[in-house]
Amino acid sequence: MSLHPTLQPYADAWTHSIEAISELLQPLAEAEWNRRTPCPGWSVRDVVSHVIGLDCEMLGDPRPIHSLPRDLFHVTNEHQRYMEMQVDVRRHHTAPEMTSELEYVIIRRNRQLRNESRDPGAKVRGPLGSELTLEESMRRHAFDVWVHEQDLRTALGRPGNLDSPGALVARDVLLGELPRVVAEDAQAQRSSAIVFDVHGPVEFLRTIRVDIQGRGTLETAPALGPAATLTLDWETYVRLACGRVTPESVSDRLKTEGDPELTAAILRNFTVTQ
Repeated sequence: MSLHPTLQPYADAWTHSIEAISELLQPLAEAEWNRRTPCPGWSVRDVVSHVIGLDCEMLGDPRPIHSLPRDLFHVTNEHQRYMEMQVDVRRHHTAPEMTSELEYVIIRRNRQLRNESRDPGAKVRGPLGSELTLEESMRRHAFDVWVHEQDLRTALGRPGNLDSPGALVARDVLLGELPRVVAEDAQAQRSSAIVFDVHGPVEFLRTIRVDIQGRGTLETAPALGPAATLTLDWETYVRLACGRVTPESVSDRLKTEGDPELTAAILRNFTVTQ
């Protein structure tokens, strides 16, 4: 195995999630591919198309030449147009076509990972022509595929893998966004602390401290007398942070203490990826 040890956890997480997706799809009847998922405007088929497209991009395949219809109400910006291209081009593919393409992409990606000898810091192409390191690309990809596995599980009524390798990658990705959410987006008061208490298959207690300059930092030490505390389960945390639900729709699974204006501002800005 030539894969750098830093990259191995992301390869393992991707493998676990993509195989779980493949397993979920095998018994589906054609009609089940049209079920609505938590992703606005996307069916099961669309989410799988997106996952295939993501892996094709990781492989360096050329993007499809395709004109999007003008009536896609859920496509409102350039990033969404970029992502929709791989989805819309497969909208009329049959279930066997979808599963066979997914299997072929998995084979190709496994081969790519077996032969991957680049350094984690090597620059690679990202979405919309951006440039990022190989490590960040693989980390983001493992996160994306796990989140979409969860979208498919929600649509198909097949919950699971909330504590898988992909879930642990997702935890770290989402925690990395918290200082910005609290300090910049929610404008938490300077020299304050906000505690997040998450329970369930993945559990953690984290504090965001906002310094005198208004910068947020993530800490594992608990805070005495925090300005606010948010307590929720891991699945709800993920669905909120990924824009799959609104705070109002999961209020029964959320407990907030402290400054109500601050907790409302944090929840209003909690979505970090869609």
